[in-house]
Amino acid sequence: MKSYRLRPLEVERRWFHVDATDQVLGRLAVKVARVLMGKEDPRFTPGVDGGDFVVVTGARNVRVTGNKADNKVYRYHTGWIGHLREQSFAQLREKKPEKIVQHAVRRMLPKNKLGRAMYKRLKVYGGAPHPHGGQAPAKLEVPELKRDWYGVSK
Repeated sequence: MKSYRLRPLEVERRWFHVDATDQVLGRLAVKVARVLMGKEDPRFTPGVDGGDFVVVTGARNVRVTGNKADNKVYRYHTGWIGHLREQSFAQLREKKPEKIVQHAVRRMLPKNKLGRAMYKRLKVYGGAPHPHGGQAPAKLEVPELKRDWYGVSK
């Protein structure tokens, strides 16, 4: 029995659309990252970029659990001495809501050339409309986590 290996020329990219309104940020990012990597496809091959395009709308209305809406801080360094910049979740949601989803998904992708190529296929928009209607993206569902009274997953 020979195992199947996907070749780059055989890759057929599809388009998916996710509505991030009232979705939990982490669960949304996991699902989107898996589609970008191609892990949802049965022909997945680790060294080949076989993922699909993902369009995320409604990033402004993404939900976080616990106290993260108040306590979460995004930090980056400008490269100059002492120039560590900080923005809270609320500030980033006001100014650039797309960055919240992009940041979460990017950190779930591989940290190499392959991951950077995958990241380029992610399109995030803060509101509902998007300019990719011509590609006829299929709807991608993010499953909800069902918990019972004791907090155990079902």
